[in-house]
Amino acid sequence: MDPVHGVKPIVIEETPGKKAYCQCGLSEKLPYCDGAHNRHATGLAPIVCDVAEPGKKAVCQCHRSGNKPWCDGTHSRG
Repeated sequence: MDPVHGVKPIVIEETPGKKAYCQCGLSEKLPYCDGAHNRHATGLAPIVCDVAEPGKKAVCQCHRSGNKPWCDGTHSRG
């Protein structure tokens, strides 16, 4: 199953720690994974990473960023 694409990133004030960011687009807790990829058998998995510093983060929703899970502006280039 292809991911559900957003039209722009989700900008959040992030806290340090291990995070799992949704890649299927079906989570009810976007940008975080809630296991929807398993419930919908998407074949996709979240991106798990350690956030070192608190602050504003733009989490990619078009799923095409070259710097996942962070937005790199790819969504605006068509």
